[in-house]
Amino acid sequence: MTIALCSGSFDPVTNGHLDIFERASAMFDSLIVGVFHNIKKKSFFSVAERVALLQEATRHISNLEVVSFDGLLTEYMHEAGAQVIVRGLRSVTDFEYEQNEAQLIKWMAPEIETVFLLSRPEFAYVSSSGIRELARFHGKIHGLVPNCVETAVRQRQIELESCSIDAVKSI
Repeated sequence: MTIALCSGSFDPVTNGHLDIFERASAMFDSLIVGVFHNIKKKSFFSVAERVALLQEATRHISNLEVVSFDGLLTEYMHEAGAQVIVRGLRSVTDFEYEQNEAQLIKWMAPEIETVFLLSRPEFAYVSSSGIRELARFHGKIHGLVPNCVETAVRQRQIELESCSIDAVKSI
């Protein structure tokens, strides 16, 4: 049985991510989507919220499991029995970054393979950071993210605005 892992911060998950998950799940016996906290980024959703949103958005993919993990990717892969890393590529810039990561992982764990899947053109411009920026300025995200994510993003906006209004009132 071939187990593949697609890891990322998925903050939030986009329709481009879903496309990669759907395609990868058809290629492997089992696909694990591993959510981690990226210390280089300020999170919009907590890891637990991202896991819940991913579980809802991927409910239709029967051989997919969503988990969260800490530590090195290679260590988690060994724990999970995964042999393949799946990475989605939107651009040449993504390829350059992912190629370096794949080579480092190959050095650390020669038995692990990395597979790159190219984004479909209609998703090549969609990124989690772009979604977060659109959301902060009330831009249209419909069609770029799963419906459950759009609802959660709008709810988060209301919460953040409420906190800002409460902070101003307390001054």
